[in-house]
Amino acid sequence: MLNKICTFLTNKIRKNLPDVDEERAEVINFGLQNIIGEFPKIILVFVIAYILGIFKWTLFTFIALFIYKGASGGVHLKTHLGCILLTTAFYCLIPFISQYFELVGIAKYITILCVWILGIIMIKMYAPADTEAIPILETKVRKKKQIVSYISFTIGLLIALISNNQMIVNILILANFIQTLTITRIAYRLTNSKYGYEVYGDASA
Repeated sequence: MLNKICTFLTNKIRKNLPDVDEERAEVINFGLQNIIGEFPKIILVFVIAYILGIFKWTLFTFIALFIYKGASGGVHLKTHLGCILLTTAFYCLIPFISQYFELVGIAKYITILCVWILGIIMIKMYAPADTEAIPILETKVRKKKQIVSYISFTIGLLIALISNNQMIVNILILANFIQTLTITRIAYRLTNSKYGYEVYGDASA
């Protein structure tokens, strides 16, 4: 259904813009699939969050992780259903689980330090973690996204470090930790995915 809708819209665009060739039409079609495909995910995520009584914390998780997730990338499942289920689980389970554990005192500081060290190493090794569908090949773009990943990841954990709100602390630690795991080679192997920059060759200047 999604493919039919996007193909229909792409053909309409080509009809109104004769200068759009086959290659550009493919890019437009792919962009439409990503944009339109996001709506079911967002709706489902927040409906489930509302049912579970964690709407505001799911919204917080979404906002808190927006920059780091966008810059660092991560694994994507190959079907829309898989992506919807993974996204829903990601944004609903993190705040849901965060209600049931506490990190205080030295345990909080050690956990944050361990997550930060792991994250810095993984960002250095894998970020931005692209895909075959959307490879990131330009050296300048990759470097910029990696720097943004370092900064946003560190800021998130610094907020967790100084915050006295247990939910905020738990969500920031857990969300940043899980997002870091999604960029690793293990995550890509488990989902039978490949890094785009490896498929299409070394990053170019």
